[in-house]
Amino acid sequence: MKKIYLDCAATTPVDDEVLKAMMPYFSEKFGNASSIHSFGQEAIAAIDGARGKIAELLNCDFNEIIFTGSATEANNLAILGIARNFQFSIFKKNTKQEISNTKYHIISTPIEHESVHEPLKELKKADHEIDYLPVDKNGLVKISDIEKTIKNNTVLVSVIYANNEIGTIQPIKEIGKLIEKINKTRRENGFSKIYFHTDAVQAMNYLECRPDWLKADLLTFSGHKIYGPKGIGGLYVRKNTPLSPIISGGGQEFGLRSGTENVAAVAGLAKAVELIFSARGGSASGGKNREKRSKHVLDLRNGLWENIVKYNKSAELNGSFEGRLPNNINIRFPGISNETLIVALDQAGVAVSAGSACSSRAMEPSHVLTAIGLTEKEAKESIRITLGKNTAKEEIKKAAEIINKVLSALQSK
Repeated sequence: MKKIYLDCAATTPVDDEVLKAMMPYFSEKFGNASSIHSFGQEAIAAIDGARGKIAELLNCDFNEIIFTGSATEANNLAILGIARNFQFSIFKKNTKQEISNTKYHIISTPIEHESVHEPLKELKKADHEIDYLPVDKNGLVKISDIEKTIKNNTVLVSVIYANNEIGTIQPIKEIGKLIEKINKTRRENGFSKIYFHTDAVQAMNYLECRPDWLKADLLTFSGHKIYGPKGIGGLYVRKNTPLSPIISGGGQEFGLRSGTENVAAVAGLAKAVELIFSARGGSASGGKNREKRSKHVLDLRNGLWENIVKYNKSAELNGSFEGRLPNNINIRFPGISNETLIVALDQAGVAVSAGSACSSRAMEPSHVLTAIGLTEKEAKESIRITLGKNTAKEEIKKAAEIINKVLSALQSK
């Protein structure tokens, strides 16, 4: 029996074209990009080519793209990099006694990925100010709340573009415009700039992610969420954004990410980003390619939801039906443990999840679902289903049959 994979928010299969782009760098083109001989030159040329391609597609400068070992690392670099730079700049200007009394302020949301939450926890333990904006039942922040929360010592705002559990799409462009407007006033009054970071890992497949369009200073993306390899991530860093590295060593990636470059993974990431757009038309036709993919998964997702709710009247959708990623549905089945349901579905041939793959093994209630108002019990009755570009109509039809059959069996016990 061929299993049906409906957990594309956790990871995606490597595209054939991506694998093809990577293969030479595992064998005949194996040089270290820091070596000056021809093998090294071949490797650095591949990295430069990949960086240039991604920069072209995101409409940014070549040296604004930083390769990291994962999106988790990229998020950590964005947050801790800004924070540490702020500390170092204070150190240059003040005495040590003054430093200990200097606190900075960061604004975020309670529905961020763990790779944003954890570094923020570190900073809060160091007694810096962290404010988490409230979200409504659909997981949306209010732009007016951001404006009200900003202080004189605010250095960073970090808001996830599309949530990895309930698919909620935040008004990132509008937030970016607000921060840009506020920064203009701050400059006139002698205050430092507020930097804006967005985690676009889940968004890149389906939404416009050009940093200039979003007014973002920092933007995180990932390889394995877009049909590229695992072990590679990227961070867009706007020119003159003051980051301090969180990994020290040989000074690769313009001094922001030391370590021997993973040439094969970098090549694969660039090809994956390119495939989001058009293999023939470049960034000019990228919007149409995304629209086509979005419509494909949206039609399948809506059909799946209608089929499930038709036979399970008590099923409840977590989050907004309209304002979410087209491939995502997060469903609560009252009275049924998500752990039990996930195992039963897997045995029946359908792979889904309880939420973030980075925390699922802990089987704790989702912090995203509790943030939008669900109780811990309700959160533990919820599953996430996420489709991909390779999901077929026949698979969705079969998956609906299996899900309904499994639910019927569990409800009868």
